[in-house]
Parts: sequence; C-alpha cells; structure tokens
Amino acid sequence: MIDLHCHILPGLDDGARDLPDSVAMARQAQEDGIAIVCATPHIRHDHDVHIEEIAARVAAVGEALAEQEIDVRLRPGGELAETEADRLSDAQLQLVALGGAGGWVLLEPAPGPLGKSLEALVGRLAMRGVGVIVAHPERHAGADFEERLQALVNRGCLIQWTAEFVAQAAEGDLVLRLAQDGLVHLLGSDAHSSHAGRPVRLAAGFARLATVCSPERISWLADWAPRAVLRGERFATLG
Repeated sequence: MIDLHCHILPGLDDGARDLPDSVAMARQAQEDGIAIVCATPHIRHDHDVHIEEIAARVAAVGEALAEQEIDVRLRPGGELAETEADRLSDAQLQLVALGGAGGWVLLEPAPGPLGKSLEALVGRLAMRGVGVIVAHPERHAGADFEERLQALVNRGCLIQWTAEFVAQAAEGDLVLRLAQDGLVHLLGSDAHSSHAGRPVRLAAGFARLATVCSPERISWLADWAPRAVLRGERFATLG
C-alpha cells in the first residue's frame, strides 16, 4: 500500500514533533503493510514551510529510517491549501506535487462545504499542467455534496478520503455508496503523530471498502492509482 497523505516530517507543521516521532510513524506504516509514504506538510498561511527544503528533509528522515532498518520509503509532496495555490510559482507547484513527479497536487479545500471556487481553481491548475487530488472531502460536506464531488471528478480530479473515516463507516453510510458510484479513488492516513490522533494506517479502510467493491477495484485503489500518481501520470478514474 501507498500513503499519499501523511504529516511525517518533523518540526514543520502540526505533524511529527521530532525525528523519533517520525520514525515511530514509519514503524506504524510498516506494521500496516504500507511500503511508501508521501510526506505532505501543510502549505498554508499558518505554517512556515519552506517548499524548497521539503526534498532535503524527506531525504534526511529517509536516512534515519534506513539506519533503523525500517522498510518504508518516503517521497516528497505537500498538502496545498486552496487559498494558497494561486500564490505559488510554477516551480514551487512542481516541488509540492506528490512524489516530486509534477503531475498531481494534494489540495486541501477551503473551510466549509465544497464550492465553485474549488472547481475554478482546478481549472486554473489544469492550465498550469497539474492535476488535483481533493483531500479529506468528508470534512467539506454540504447539501449538494455528491454533485460537487461529481463535478470535480468531471474536471479530472481524484478524490482522496481519510482511511480512518472509511474504516469506521457503518452499513449504509454515504461514503460506501459513493465508493460503489466511483467517487472514492484514494485513501490517505492524514496522520500527524505517533503520540495521538490518526495512525499511519490504511488497511482497515481498504478492508471496509472491500465489503462493497470488487477485488479488482480495491487493487486499483490501493496500488495502481497511487503508483501512477507518484509517477506523475494522468489517468481516467474507474467508473
């Protein structure tokens, strides 16, 4: 499995406190069967993250994991706030793209329900050669939630749900129906620390999806799609 949303870099945002915390998060990932973790610090006004330093920080944590014989690879990225995206230069946009490949950015919607401003931004980013992965849509539900998700997918977006949220879904919950309708494309841990909060785990989320999706679709969600994202490949979603 591949986790494309994790705040594993130490001392940057509201994620890992220090290097031991980062190492402990990587151990959680290894125990869950996650082979690759994409480091996605917040690119947002309330966090002083220097985009040009992300790759070096990823490499430093990767070296620590190798020394501890933790078999988890780290890749660079960022969680880009909707409100910050237009301010980034093209070069910065490429640096926060997932995997460093330049194809996809993980976008954090503005607070509140999904709106037309996000769709407009997706269009502007497409003109700059970047696809959008919408992060944790479950936090941005409104009266027209499903229609907004479909409109984003129609514009070429991928929708990434939080694995813990999906794992806890009860029979009949909306997210499970949306998964059947093709509006769940990726899961991310969105983990921030080994001390508290969501752990670096995906397996339980995929196990819950497996109750409503075919094995072929689960394989696409858990492996094919995230690997394609890390390679920077643009692709159509499964219907």
